Amino acid sequence: MNWFVEGVSITTMIVISILVIVPIGIVIFLYLLDRKQKQHAILRNFPILGRMRYMLEKTGPELRQYLFNDDNDGEPFNREEYLHMVLPGKYLSSVIGFGSKRDFNESGYFIRNAMFTKQNEEMRVDNETLVDTMRYLVDDDGLFVRKEHREEVPALPWLLPEEDAVIIGPNCEHPFHVRSLLGQSGMSYGALGENAITALSKGIGMANGAWMNTGEGGLSKHHLAGGADIIAQIGSGLFGYRTEDGEFSWERLREKAEIPEVKAFEIKLAQGAKMRGGHVEGEKVTEEIAEIRNVVPFVTINSPNRFHQFSDYPTLFDFIDKIRDHTGKPVGIKLVIGGKQDAEELASFMHETGLGPDFISLDGAEGGSGATYQDLADGVGLPLRSALILLDDALRKFEVRDRVKIIASGKVTTPDRAAIVLAMGADLVQIARGFMISVGCIMAERCHTNTCPAGVATTDPKLQQGLVVEEKKFRVTNYILTMREGLFRIAAAAGLDSPTKFKREHVVYKDDRGRVFPVE
Repeated sequence: MNWFVEGVSITTMIVISILVIVPIGIVIFLYLLDRKQKQHAILRNFPILGRMRYMLEKTGPELRQYLFNDDNDGEPFNREEYLHMVLPGKYLSSVIGFGSKRDFNESGYFIRNAMFTKQNEEMRVDNETLVDTMRYLVDDDGLFVRKEHREEVPALPWLLPEEDAVIIGPNCEHPFHVRSLLGQSGMSYGALGENAITALSKGIGMANGAWMNTGEGGLSKHHLAGGADIIAQIGSGLFGYRTEDGEFSWERLREKAEIPEVKAFEIKLAQGAKMRGGHVEGEKVTEEIAEIRNVVPFVTINSPNRFHQFSDYPTLFDFIDKIRDHTGKPVGIKLVIGGKQDAEELASFMHETGLGPDFISLDGAEGGSGATYQDLADGVGLPLRSALILLDDALRKFEVRDRVKIIASGKVTTPDRAAIVLAMGADLVQIARGFMISVGCIMAERCHTNTCPAGVATTDPKLQQGLVVEEKKFRVTNYILTMREGLFRIAAAAGLDSPTKFKREHVVYKDDRGRVFPVE
C-alpha cells in the first residue's frame, strides 16, 4: 500500500512538474526569441505581451463581426445586410417581425408608395409553372439546441410574361429574351471553385429566366452544368478566346457561340473594384483552369489593363461589330462611369455612327472583386446610383436609349435596392456577392488567397469539400425567387402592375435634415 501511495505521489509530481516547467520553458524561449528578432519593434520591446497584441489584431475581424459590431455596422456588408441574403436562400422567406432596423434619420433613397396599390391579381406576372425547390423549417430554436429540417416545396417563379420580356439585341440574328429582371454578375471559374460555379449554374437554371455571367475567366463545363442562360464575358486577357500567342481567336469565339446556353457576349472594359484586368494567384490556377484559359498552370495571372485589340471608340465599335457578325448574338460592354463627359462621349459616338453595343453592364465603384488593390477599390470611379443617372441621361440626350439595355450592378442585393436602381434607369440588375453568400460565403475576405474557409472562392479540393452542390443550389434558387417576388411586391406598393415600369418619379431622396428631393 505504501508503495502504491508513493507511486501515485511520484506520478503526480511528474505531471505537475511537466505542467509547470514546460509552459515556463516556452515563455522563456519566446521571450528570448522576441528580444533578439529585429523585424517587429513591439515584440522586441515588449516580448510575450506584444504577441498578445498581434493575436488580438489577427482575430479582430472575427471579434468585430460576431461580438462587437451591431447589426448595422461593418463593411462591405453589415450583419443585417448579410442576413437579408442568407435567410431568403435558406428559408425561402424574407418575413421579419417588429420593425425595420434601418436608421431613418440618415440620408437615403425611398420608394414612393401609392395611395391606391395594386392587387395581386392585377400584376403582370407569369406564375404558371412552379419551381420545385427545397427550404428549411425550424423545429426548435433554443439557446443550446437548434433543430430544423428540409422539405421539398413548389414555389412561384415570379417571371415576366413573354410579352413583357426585356429583349437584348432585337436586331441580332439571335436576340436574348430575358424574363427575369435579375441575374448573376461576372464571377470567373478560378476566382471561384468548381463547386461554387456548379451550384450557381444549377440554382440559376432551376429558377428559370435568370442568367449567369462567366466573368473574364472563360466558359467552363461547370457554368453549363445547370442549363442556365449564359452571358459569356471576354476580358482583356482573352481567356477562353485566345491563341497560344495571346491573340484573339475567332474560331474559339464561334465555338462558344454555337453552345445553346450562350445567349450574349460581354466585353469587359472595367469593373467597379478595379479599372484594370483581373488577377488570380498561381496556386488557384489548376491544370483545368489553365486549359480553359490557355495559360500555364500554377502561374499567377495578371490581365492587361486594357485590350490590345482596340484603343478608342471607333476600334471598340469595330470589334463589337465583328463579334456580333461572327456569332449572330448580342454584344455588350462592361464599364464604370467616371463622370458626365464619359457618358456623353459614348452616347454621342453611338448617335453619330449608328453603331455600338446591344447592352451596357454598368458597374458601380462599390462593386466587389476576388482580387484588387485598395486604392482602386476605394477611390476610382463613381458609385452605381450616381453613374446610372449620368449614363441614362446621356443615352436619352443623344437619342440612342432605345437601342441599348442597361444592366446595373454594385451591392444591389435586396429587392428594394433593385427597385431603386430600376427606377433610376436600369433595365436589368445583376448581382455577384449576393449569389456568393447564397452558396456559403461568410465574408472572410480571403478571396485572393485560395484559403476561403467556406469553399467558395478557392480551388483547393479540401476546402471545396465543405460546399455541397446539392445543398447550395437550392439556396441560389430561393434567393432568386425571393428577390423577384420582392420586386413585384414593391411594384404593387408603388401602384405599378410590373417592376418594369419603375421610373425616377417613383423614388425620392431624403437628406439627414428630413428634406425630400425628387430624383433627377
